[in-house]
Amino acid sequence: MDLHNSKAYTRRAFIQHGVMLASAAVTVPSFLHGAATALAQAPSGLSSIPGTDEGRILVVIQLGGGNDGLNTVVPFGDGAYYNARRQIAVGERDVLRLGKGLAVGLHPQMGALKSLYDDGMLGIVQGVGYPNPNRSHFKSMDIWQTAETSGVGDGWLGRYFDNECGGEPLPNAGVAVGREAPLALQGRINKPIAFENADLFRWTGEDLHPSLKAPYNATARRGMVDGVPAGSNAGFLMRTALDAQLASDEIRKAVAMTPLAEYPRSRLGRDLAMIASMIRAGLKTRIYYAALGGFDTHAGQGGAQGRHANLLNQYADAIKAFYDDLKAQDNESRVLTMTFSEFGRRVAQNGSGGTDHGAAAPMFLAGPMARPGVIGKHPSLTDLDSGDLKYKIDFRSVYAAILKDWLGGDADAALGRHWRAAKILA
Repeated sequence: MDLHNSKAYTRRAFIQHGVMLASAAVTVPSFLHGAATALAQAPSGLSSIPGTDEGRILVVIQLGGGNDGLNTVVPFGDGAYYNARRQIAVGERDVLRLGKGLAVGLHPQMGALKSLYDDGMLGIVQGVGYPNPNRSHFKSMDIWQTAETSGVGDGWLGRYFDNECGGEPLPNAGVAVGREAPLALQGRINKPIAFENADLFRWTGEDLHPSLKAPYNATARRGMVDGVPAGSNAGFLMRTALDAQLASDEIRKAVAMTPLAEYPRSRLGRDLAMIASMIRAGLKTRIYYAALGGFDTHAGQGGAQGRHANLLNQYADAIKAFYDDLKAQDNESRVLTMTFSEFGRRVAQNGSGGTDHGAAAPMFLAGPMARPGVIGKHPSLTDLDSGDLKYKIDFRSVYAAILKDWLGGDADAALGRHWRAAKILA
């Protein structure tokens, strides 16, 4: 086939449908499908954003399903909390108190997170939400990920990359550890890389038959061939194949390193261990994304113990190990971690010993650059919006602070309008 002239191998077709580089039996890494445009632009497969501090990194953790903020950051000093949750409230004696004069504390299964708080490494932003909240998981998550109440458009971090890249895609600028790349990282120019397991972040044709390895490497790793125009479709395929392999090599080599901290045996623990290893290896990735699901606790939620408690314990232990690892690397000052959920839960428990979809909830910001302590007042438990907490801080004000004050980007351009940056950084 004449790759130079064939319409079958246009850039658009390659991005949308993938390619077969050596034969019908040879497969390419799955990450090529979504990130081909970005990978084809840089010889090393690593990213660089002109005019920004390359040393600063953002890690986003999504608590999927709608985390119950009231049993996470517990308002133990408010009798209305116990009146509304007679079965699932966390007892006042069990709460991990956050300091004198504060009538809120952490869930007792979050001792590891409390240690970060005590070390001045944690900011708790109370009552975060947005006007006219949507209680659909999918729509609300789209709203948080696009920073638009319509829930339509590119991701807020994807727009940040698009605005900073000068029109050229940034390979590996955003990496998501999971089955799918989140909308938050999707831009018009820039596309994130996503993988669930580093062992699958490779070409798998040789698993079909060892004899395929040599011809594939001869094709995919040779780079540009003399006489092939750089701007041609054939040149695009050659650069993409080589850059994809280099990116795969870099990331798999990084993830193979032994962590410098002991992580819990949980999915989030594994994912954060991989992210820590990539940071340690010096990848120029600016933003990493991970998720922990299961927070849709309509029934059997529990209080100090139970299903929700187990999830909070997984989260707390994983993020503490992550910062122990970063500290051992001498990288903790480079990494800000933001944790959010698409909404909180209703104030009153339901008839099934659980909670239904609500609105405002706390966010966590971890790292030595985060403003330590409790930020903002806890929303009233009696002055409600149809049974839900009223939000105090718009989540886009938090985004604006991260974009402007941490990542050094144009927050107004990324968010589509001006938002006053919340005071969340030290």
